Amino acid sequence: MRCWAATLSALSLTACAPAAEPEPTYLGLDCTLPFEPQAAALAAQPHLTPAPKDPAEPYRFYSSTDGRTSYLITVKGAPGHPAIMMQKAKGGDIVTTGCPYGDARGYEQLHAYLDSLKTWRRNK
Repeated sequence: MRCWAATLSALSLTACAPAAEPEPTYLGLDCTLPFEPQAAALAAQPHLTPAPKDPAEPYRFYSSTDGRTSYLITVKGAPGHPAIMMQKAKGGDIVTTGCPYGDARGYEQLHAYLDSLKTWRRNK
């Protein structure tokens, strides 16, 4: 009987333990979708933090809370606008992909800028 009571007690404790929250997943890019609907869907994802809007930068950044996924969504005036880029940490590398809806030359400029941020380090 004691064994049964101990088992019942252990089961009731595990039943009340909070379930581990699953790792959030983030949307990949689908360049067959139009710019506006895709940009809105990406920005509306839970567990994303928008960077503060900088009036000097013609794009918006959104980053996952774990820092492993980031999106750059251009606004009017940005090189290559409209464009969406995504950076994903894989192993020890950062992979950049994107959807160039606008000017190809401007998109390449934007891609080079985003890739340059991978190696940027703050001076102490």
